[in-house]
Amino acid sequence: MLLGYARVSTSDDQSTTAQSRALRDAGCERIFEEVASGGRWDRPELHRLLDHLRPGDTLVTWKLDRLSRSLRDALTIMERVEKAGAGFRSLTEAIDTTTAPGRMLMHMVAAFAEFERSMIRERTSAGLRQARLEGRVGGRRSKLTTRQRQEIAESVLSGRRTAADMARLYSVSQPTVSRIVADARSGPG
Repeated sequence: MLLGYARVSTSDDQSTTAQSRALRDAGCERIFEEVASGGRWDRPELHRLLDHLRPGDTLVTWKLDRLSRSLRDALTIMERVEKAGAGFRSLTEAIDTTTAPGRMLMHMVAAFAEFERSMIRERTSAGLRQARLEGRVGGRRSKLTTRQRQEIAESVLSGRRTAADMARLYSVSQPTVSRIVADARSGPG
């Protein structure tokens, strides 16, 4: 069964009419339409379509970017299509995973995406190493000063205040207070 997916962005003042017509002309028996951003994962009609896929079915879109604007999301969707035993076809880009050349093309796209992720990881690691060498530390700045941390530990350890009181007073979570108290108990290491 050919199942079509038509999508327009929320910011576009468009309708899915042209896409739906192209999908019907391509032989789609059922078309799932929605108005939603392609960068969002919470698209009910897309998920309904993915849940509806059966072995031998083909998900058809007018254009690959109608499925997703994110390559990572597109590949995730392709994995779900493949797990369902179904295929994918894009009318505009002439991608068809029900054929050997189409599967090869999708594997190449996936390989390039994996390469890109690896390069990003390597650049990020190199940047973090360089920052550490320059004395910069990553992560969010501490919400509490050293003096505030000492006051929390002293108040809780002496029994003047509870951990919950200190958490509310300094607008931090109770686990944060527990870590501060545990660090104070273990002393300077």
